[in-house]
Amino acid sequence: MALFILLLLLAVSQTTAGEDPYIGVNIGTDLSDMPHPTQVVALLKAQRIQHVRLYNADQGMLVALAKTGIRVMVSIPNEELLGIGQSNSTAANWVSRNIVAHYPATNITSISVGSDVLTTLPNAAPVLVNAIKFVHSALVASHLDKQIKVSSPISSSIILDSFPPSQAFFNRSWNPVLVPLLNFLQSTDSFLMLNAYPYYDYRQSNGAISLDYALFKPLAPNKEAVDANTLVHYTNVFDAIVDATYSAMAFLNFTNIPVIVTETGWPSKGDSNEPDATLENANTYNSNLIRHVMNKTGTPKNPGVAVSTYVYELYNEDMKPGPLSEKHWGLFEANGDPVYILHLTGSGSLLSNDTTNQTYCTAKDDADPKMLQAALDWACGPGKVDCSPLLQGKPCYEPDNVIAHATYAFNTYYHRMGKTSDACDFNGVADITTTDPSHGSCRLPESLGRDGTMANITAPLMNSTSSDSRSFYGMGGFTGILALVKVMLWTVIFL
Repeated sequence: MALFILLLLLAVSQTTAGEDPYIGVNIGTDLSDMPHPTQVVALLKAQRIQHVRLYNADQGMLVALAKTGIRVMVSIPNEELLGIGQSNSTAANWVSRNIVAHYPATNITSISVGSDVLTTLPNAAPVLVNAIKFVHSALVASHLDKQIKVSSPISSSIILDSFPPSQAFFNRSWNPVLVPLLNFLQSTDSFLMLNAYPYYDYRQSNGAISLDYALFKPLAPNKEAVDANTLVHYTNVFDAIVDATYSAMAFLNFTNIPVIVTETGWPSKGDSNEPDATLENANTYNSNLIRHVMNKTGTPKNPGVAVSTYVYELYNEDMKPGPLSEKHWGLFEANGDPVYILHLTGSGSLLSNDTTNQTYCTAKDDADPKMLQAALDWACGPGKVDCSPLLQGKPCYEPDNVIAHATYAFNTYYHRMGKTSDACDFNGVADITTTDPSHGSCRLPESLGRDGTMANITAPLMNSTSSDSRSFYGMGGFTGILALVKVMLWTVIFL
């Protein structure tokens, strides 16, 4: 079944306290049919993606990204690290060829020197800081050091004793590299780049980490993880990893270096021994991640401090070696088709049109029935949705439950209002999906376009406390009159 994605990613600058966070995407190229750079940029523009990270300094991509305004993180691949780390002139030539030649037409904002060097290429670790300093010196010589920051992504796996986060510390064997690296980041007002994968933490936890905790799903208070030293509660693995990173830096006496997450995500497909690599889980993780980052709450240790994040990654990469999951981290297929649609309701403008426009608004299965009922009543009343197909004997009466009936009403309203994200909110009890909720003889409406008589209708806050599980459209007698009065009151109060 074809699934589609909605993605709008906002642009801001650095990830320091007081500034807005952003979501970006990594662009891998291990595809047998890699799209042309102009096609990649067309997709970025269509999805309004404003931050990207390249794993190299591909000239075609840098040219295609020129004059788009998209903020670009350019990378020095690990295989080039030894040469650059051992030669100032090699670093200067690299900066001249790949940065100066394209800036400012291409909006390059940072350079990633290698990635996961300590864990994947330890023999190059001794020259990592030299490589970073040589690249920075070349930027200084070109008067670009204030505009373009330099750093190197580290794997969260080098953090030991990561829970509780307050007592986390880096693997001490890497201190000879990490201390000068952190000194450099602090002295240049740069940031620590972190690659964090709750998917792997969950898989390797032997049941200590629950799936809901890894996926940002709501947890009962007694299910939250508590830092025994600070009594701070953690509701997701992502925040715990980021705060453990801050604590590990503080252990080395660095307390003012911001963190950005350069890689995180969840695979949508895996081998038989990877049962949690599914479309649903990938959708849930990335949707919740985006909402979490964009709500500007920061982390428990650093509330209000932005944790800008790059999703791994733009495309499914069929040429990736390793298990099946390695090929399925992407948001899009090579032809530009979305792998799934992100559930971004409630993220404000963090939503754009998918490439096929086949989206629906459905009631959430876990929504409070009273809230659903109130939203359903509003849609069929002030919302001016024709709910007659939900009456007994009509095509959409069955199944006779509030979720099915609300889905019909929500979807009808959503399509009539032009399929904007705000039209599928209903106080948080609805979500946008690509799965057609039609069933049997009940065919849900396709897009009806905007209706001028409805343009000024705004869904109110649905906070009914009524215990009656029936909607006003199916009621009769005195109960029906009371429900109608309730709807009229909503109309007076909220419209």
